[in-house]
Order: sequence, then structure tokens, then C-alpha cells
Amino acid sequence: MAGHEQVPGGGASPGSPGGSAFLRGSRDGGMTDSVRPGVLEQIRFLHELGVDALRLPGIPGPAVTATAGAAGPLEAVRRDLGPCTRCALSEGRKNIVFGVGHPSARLMFIGEGPGEEEDRQGEPFVGRAGKLLDRMIAAIGLSREQVYIANIVKCRPPGNRNPHDDEIATCFGFLVAQIEAIQPRALVALGKVAASVLLQEPIAITRARGQMREFRGIPLMLTFHPAYLLRQYTRQNRQAVYDDLRQVKALVDQAGSG
Repeated sequence: MAGHEQVPGGGASPGSPGGSAFLRGSRDGGMTDSVRPGVLEQIRFLHELGVDALRLPGIPGPAVTATAGAAGPLEAVRRDLGPCTRCALSEGRKNIVFGVGHPSARLMFIGEGPGEEEDRQGEPFVGRAGKLLDRMIAAIGLSREQVYIANIVKCRPPGNRNPHDDEIATCFGFLVAQIEAIQPRALVALGKVAASVLLQEPIAITRARGQMREFRGIPLMLTFHPAYLLRQYTRQNRQAVYDDLRQVKALVDQAGSG
């Protein structure tokens, strides 16, 4: 579920004076016209990992605009879902949270289910956990608009509890249809619920994190949910997730060049 815990303040300070000076201007969240927001988010996240110096591959370009043809299959899935009342989760929701991002994304992130803010806005990962996910994505040189983000269930479970088996079963076919419509080159399971559902086996994410598995022939990286990082905001955990995302990004890039 989306996290509501506040992130503890302060990552590790860079060791090099040059790196410290470079990062100092972004602490207030402001930005200059010459620096894209995605780069600033990448720098902030790397700063918190304790990375003192890095080679940026270049400033990311603007988000790719989806064409009508690319969006078609995904729109068809949304039409099939309709105003869904297939399970009890529909009774307490404000909005169906279908998914967001590029309809032909190379990389797709899958979480557990909407939280309170996601239910209110009708978009996945827009609360505190969502802001951290945006920074995680930016740290590997991508933007929210260039990936696709969805959840195992599309309506908020009461009190942010874990979704029940019947609720998961009701939604799962639509998630599979989304994956088939998008045809990503890789998937990222965020947390134990997403990993367990996709792999159809119990997953202890603290032991399985970093494993590259498969879902219907698509590479599937298992990593921590951003809400877990908010609760366990250690440099070790941030570094682990960063390593996971770098690995899956390299795989996606390699598949694209093949």
C-alpha cells in the first residue's frame, strides 16, 4: 500500500567539496532553467545513497508522447474494466486507480494497491511513497512518464490493509491484460505482495530482494516497496534498491540494443 510515514531527514553528506557544492543548490527543491527536474531528482537520490561523484549519461530528454495507436490496447483494457463493482473493494473506494505512464513503456513497476491519496486522486503512487518512487525512477535516468506504474488491485482496501485473495483474483486478469497491452521489456515488483502474486508463491522480500525472476517470460526484478523504504530509511536499503533498479535498467537497455 502507499506509505504515510514521514521520511527521516538527512542523507549522508558527500565527502568531496566539489560534490557538496554541486548538490547544495538543490536542497530547497528549487531548480534553474538549465537543469531538468529529472536530473535533480536523480542527484538527490544518489546523494542520499552517499554517492560522491558520478558520470551522468546526459540530461534525459522530454517525456515521450504516446501515440493514439500505442494507447489503443491499454485503453481497451480500461474500457473492459469499466466502472468495476466485481468485488467488495468497490463499495468503499472513491476512484478506480487503473495505472499511469507510457502505454508502450519498456519498464513497468507493480505495487500492491492504492492508498488514501491514490484513491482520492485516481492515480497510483502519488503520496509519500509515490514521491520516493519518482526519485527512484529518476535515479536511473527515467521519468514517471517514460515507465508504467500499476498495482495488483485497483481499488483501495479499507484501512490500507493487504488485499484479500478474492480481491486479488478479481483484479489479476486486468493486470495481466495491462502487461500484455504494454509489452514491457522488464517488470519491477515493489514489495512482498506484488512479488508473491506475480510469482504465485510466498515471497519474503527481505530475503528475495534483488532476485531477477520471470513473469510469463518477462524478466521480473524483486525489490522493496517505497513504503518499506520510508519505514526503514537506511543507506543500506537505499543502496540495495538503487542497485536493483540499475540492474533492471541495464537489462532493458541491452534488450533495446539487441
